Amino acid sequence: MFYRKNLPGWERVMRSVGGVVMIAYGLFGMRGLLGMPGAMAGYVIAGTGAVAILTGFFGFCPMCAMVGRRLPSP
Repeated sequence: MFYRKNLPGWERVMRSVGGVVMIAYGLFGMRGLLGMPGAMAGYVIAGTGAVAILTGFFGFCPMCAMVGRRLPSP
C-alpha cells in the first residue's frame, strides 16, 4: 500500500534528527542530568525516537493524516 506523503522536507529532516537524539538520550542518557539508561522510561523514549525516524524516512505521519493534514499538490 502506498501512502501520500504529508510531511514537508524540512520536517522530515527534523524528525529524523530528533529521533536520533531521543534514541541516544533514552539508551545512554546524560549521567548527571536526568539520565535514564536501563530504566523503562528510557526505553520508551528510545522507541518514540525510532517512530519519529520512521515517519521522517517515509514522509507519512498517521496522526497528521487523521486530522487531515496534506501537502499542497504540485
